[in-house]
Amino acid sequence: MTAPDALDPARTALVLVDLMDRIVALPLEPHKGTEVLIAAEHLTAAFRSAGATVALVRVERPGVTEQPPGSGLAAGLLQDGDLEIVKRTIGAFHGTDLDARLRRRGVTTLVFGGVATNLGVESTARAAADLGYDLVFVEDAMAAFTAAEHEASVTLDFPRLGTVVRTEQVRFAAG
Repeated sequence: MTAPDALDPARTALVLVDLMDRIVALPLEPHKGTEVLIAAEHLTAAFRSAGATVALVRVERPGVTEQPPGSGLAAGLLQDGDLEIVKRTIGAFHGTDLDARLRRRGVTTLVFGGVATNLGVESTARAAADLGYDLVFVEDAMAAFTAAEHEASVTLDFPRLGTVVRTEQVRFAAG
């Protein structure tokens, strides 16, 4: 993994997928949900401090009157000024206003984390690539249901779409 160029906070957004209590509590690999959440908290703090956009995505099951317990974002993750996106499919672009909201803010680069690496994160990233965004994937800020699924995305798919890094490699250009 090589470090990306320093990110421009005015043109970069952190996109965290499905960091909801009921999902973070699942048995995840190769990182536990609590570890992914800690990495996400470090990233959100860094992005907010730099003045960059934070977009938090959560899923709602379509066609039900009440969502299962733990369907909100993990406590303390969403703060004033963040974008909250509710999706009803695997990826966060289909049927939402995520692209429009990012474009209004001038965002051209997306930094990804969340659960599951090979499902919600990868589906959202593939759509983002099709829409022309530059992509960065924070390997230790995501997890899947098996280590093999996570590794396949991180080693085979994500390098074809963007740059794979670890949390400590994410840095912003001096303003």
